[in-house]
Amino acid sequence: MASAKDILVKPIKAAAANALVKRVHYSGKVVSNSNLHFGVFLNGSLEGAMSFGSPIDKRKVVPLVRDTSWNGMLELNRMAFSDRLPRNSESRAMSIAFKMIKKNYPHIEWILSFSDGCQCGDGTIYRASGFILTAIKKNSRLFKLSDGSVYHKLNFEQTRPTEVQRKLRKKHNMPNSSVSALLKKEGVEVIEGYQLRYIYFLNPEARKRLTVPVLPFSKIQEMGAGMYKGQKRVKEQESENPSDLGGATPTNTLQQ
Repeated sequence: MASAKDILVKPIKAAAANALVKRVHYSGKVVSNSNLHFGVFLNGSLEGAMSFGSPIDKRKVVPLVRDTSWNGMLELNRMAFSDRLPRNSESRAMSIAFKMIKKNYPHIEWILSFSDGCQCGDGTIYRASGFILTAIKKNSRLFKLSDGSVYHKLNFEQTRPTEVQRKLRKKHNMPNSSVSALLKKEGVEVIEGYQLRYIYFLNPEARKRLTVPVLPFSKIQEMGAGMYKGQKRVKEQESENPSDLGGATPTNTLQQ
């Protein structure tokens, strides 16, 4: 039986990473601003992908760690692993990818990622891999349309109409209406749940410059934000040691 030691992690092209994300990730969506991709191979077959890039609103993110240069951090925009990969492949793959980033891009001091506690999980794999928890926020940004598809609010805030905006305007014959009127007509719902923010420090010294509090992992259950494999976590399921819970399903960051 294969183990996590049998996986191979190496850079891959965006096309290969995006194809796997569309096939494996629960959202079926890629993040367009990802520009660094790592593939996870087992017996020569691509079974996982990790996509890194700039956050959508970088101006709000960089100040989380004081004196971070504009290109001094990355966001893990998307992580998708197939069920064929062995247990603990996620943490091993991230560890290898982080070492490669640190070696080849020494100016990058830290990695940001978000866990989707509305549809997927509360970040078990992040906690087991050395990330710190810096925010738990009740969701107000993920919307569900009448057909069940999910989109981030950013899709409706951009001045230039996005694909989903055009789709809804055509559907409701509202070419010039306000976005708020369009969303009301569609009957969108804000998904219940939480978004959790995690940070991993490639440069341990940078942690001294963190400008926000580090939250204890126990705060997740205290706030009722626990989720695992799309199911709300009951208190008894949470462990004080995140590694006791093993791997996790792919964790979403930012929906398109």
